[in-house]
Amino acid sequence: MAATSTEESDAELLERFDNVRLDHINKHLYRGLLHKELRLSRCSDCGWWHHRPKPICPNCWSKNLVATPVAGTGTIHLLILLHQGPPAEGVDYSTPHPVATVELDEQEGLRFTSTVVGADNDDLEIGKRVELDWIERNGKPYPVWRLANDGGGR
Repeated sequence: MAATSTEESDAELLERFDNVRLDHINKHLYRGLLHKELRLSRCSDCGWWHHRPKPICPNCWSKNLVATPVAGTGTIHLLILLHQGPPAEGVDYSTPHPVATVELDEQEGLRFTSTVVGADNDDLEIGKRVELDWIERNGKPYPVWRLANDGGGR
């Protein structure tokens, strides 16, 4: 996936994410973040989605992978509440900091982990529906989860 005139060059991407180990395999994920798109790897041959980015499809071994935006909806699969951790902009450990691994609607087993915003910890539980949202962190868009309007479970 080559950079278009509306997207950052590789050099600009390296400058924006100077604290991340960027390479030709994961750069599309990070370039997407700057455009508030969660772009995960999808195989053009078999249609299989996967995350973390890899150089080949783990399903059919094809190298024909495309960074493709996901819809950003899913279900909380795993939930942890952090009582301590490294300092991070916007993270307050005085109340437990929620981190959720969400199984995305695109495919069973396709999961993405981030924090949950806009909800009391008591309202969070495995099986609740969430939607992708964005906050600013360290001057860059950062993907987060927010309870879906219905908030319902499976």
